[in-house]
Amino acid sequence: MPAEGPRSAKLNARWLTIVGIGEDGLAGLGDEAKQRIAEAEIIFGGKRHLALVASFARGDARPWPVPFDPEMRDVLALAGKNVCVLASGDPFFHGVGATLARKVRAREMHVIPAPSAASLAAARLGWALQEIETASLHGHSIDLIRPLLQPNARILALTSDAQAPTAIARLLTELDFGASRLTVLEALGGPMETTRSTRADAFDIENINPLNVLAIEIESSPQARVLPLTVGLADHLFDHDGQITKREIRAITLSALAPRRGELLWDIGAGSGSIGIEWMLAHPLMRTIAIEADPIRAARIAHNAAACGVPGLVVVEGSAPRALAKLDVPDAIFIGGGGSDAGVLKAAIEALRPGGRLVANAVTLQMEALLLSQHIKLGGDLTRIAISRASPVGSMQAWRPAMPVTQWSWVKP
Repeated sequence: MPAEGPRSAKLNARWLTIVGIGEDGLAGLGDEAKQRIAEAEIIFGGKRHLALVASFARGDARPWPVPFDPEMRDVLALAGKNVCVLASGDPFFHGVGATLARKVRAREMHVIPAPSAASLAAARLGWALQEIETASLHGHSIDLIRPLLQPNARILALTSDAQAPTAIARLLTELDFGASRLTVLEALGGPMETTRSTRADAFDIENINPLNVLAIEIESSPQARVLPLTVGLADHLFDHDGQITKREIRAITLSALAPRRGELLWDIGAGSGSIGIEWMLAHPLMRTIAIEADPIRAARIAHNAAACGVPGLVVVEGSAPRALAKLDVPDAIFIGGGGSDAGVLKAAIEALRPGGRLVANAVTLQMEALLLSQHIKLGGDLTRIAISRASPVGSMQAWRPAMPVTQWSWVKP
């Protein structure tokens, strides 16, 4: 292994200090934090944080650019100098520390955290952090909270602004969680700290501090829109025109797709988007690109994704295989519609990363013949799925079979 040069050795030093600051400002900073801020050549932070340390900081104060640069180019350009970054609370709890850690090695950083907003809120409420759900809605859609709305759940939502608690209360009421208790905790840890509570369906708290955390104690009615924690959500939870992978087939399909943390799925011929949506519900880091040629269905997929709490699902309007060009390489692919169109299955197989999984469902003879030929050529598993449901026949009941589905699942060598 070659010896490190002068620049490499310099970058191995802890050139970057990240200091967490709470609402108590200077009073909450220890001697080490103050010393490192005072000694820094350049100090980055929000205007509010820079003002807090202006009395003893001697370095060049640089407020974050607007819009914020998640690539942190200004900071990285100063690698090797004595740089300090000011952050809110715990820099590694949905904070700038986590952003910087994607670019800077841990051995180059010295981090002095303050209590996070979640820790302070839990301390005020007497909630055990390991028993609650947390959601960062800062700069994100409030729809992200939907999967967390489970009976008797406790949720801490880190909000973006003064309007978010009102919007969340309205959403809870619309979804029949109106009896839930909401507590707005404002300016936690500072001299202006305030705590106010009310029911979601009677929310009347005004003049909310933009720096707030919303604590939610869920009370659900029998009609509440609870998203079950298993795969195979009820079909009525999705808006669709009949182009949907039914719940039993969907559960089997997702089992074959075998989601793993942080993976990307291509949902080709997505229809209602149900497969891609449930893929993303498996874990917050899951990603889906839904490819759909019909513009009405494409818009419906986006609506369903938001309604199920995964607004980050990406919809690509267009026909495969052309629409597949330049998309991120997938870890798994599902083909639910249009799979028999020329070139679609071939393009999917070529695009899939080595070790990735492909699952294709067929209800037509043409698609079934195509899957049979691929099974003979490439191997994998071929499964015939038949579902029957009891339905009225006159005054009695009988089994009414649904259209059978042939499923091919394959792992790319």
